[in-house]
Amino acid sequence: MDLENFEEYDDPKLYDKENSFIDELPFLLKWADTSNGVIIELACGTGRVTIPIASRGYKLIGVDLHKGMLEEAKKKAFNQNVNITWVQQDCTKLSLNITSKLIYMVGNSFQHFLTNGAQDKLLTSVNRHLEIEGIFIFDTRFPSKEELLQPNTEEYWKTYIDHENGNAVDVYTISNYDSLNQIQHYTTIRRMKNNQGIVLGEKSTNISLRYVFPKEMERILSNNGFEIISIFQDWQENPITADSYGMVYVCKKLK
Repeated sequence: MDLENFEEYDDPKLYDKENSFIDELPFLLKWADTSNGVIIELACGTGRVTIPIASRGYKLIGVDLHKGMLEEAKKKAFNQNVNITWVQQDCTKLSLNITSKLIYMVGNSFQHFLTNGAQDKLLTSVNRHLEIEGIFIFDTRFPSKEELLQPNTEEYWKTYIDHENGNAVDVYTISNYDSLNQIQHYTTIRRMKNNQGIVLGEKSTNISLRYVFPKEMERILSNNGFEIISIFQDWQENPITADSYGMVYVCKKLK
């Protein structure tokens, strides 16, 4: 993962305010039930998914490269009395001295690996830490025309309420797709407003995300020793279509 691509995560509390969903939980718990031993979550961030799974009695290792996100995860787990092993490591250079039957990576984190080499190193690391026929689950955004060919002008995305102060936050994005490198460059703009609708402040962050096409992903996974068991468009296991917004992969280690 590119250290220069961390701006979106430099404020862990803001990240949690904007990413409180846990849509992945029922799907991952189903697979956790089939796996005894330690489960590994890669790019775990502030423990958005790690903590709810561990709170149900599973043994988890949460791995992330970003120190600030991990520190926030540790605080949250401590406050909820949930025991998790947290490890600060680059997911392309994992060295955990353990193998697992289940490794997962959610939140479209696969898109942070911006080059072919980085993707291969990630999958090599995952393969090395999986037992034979172990399962790797991850998601990534579907590279639809609507997703990639967004106008490079400011577009409204969503509004949420900051519960610390009760202010509304309007969120806008600007995107610019680099088709040669399959990378979308995003700027996210947040405008904080009081109850009278007066803008109190603004914060912008930048992030770059790599898009991978389904047939391309088949080759990447096969070349790194994985068999695709299932592909879904979402965590509710709906089949993938040409109009999908996401891709959820369930893969098995073959060698």
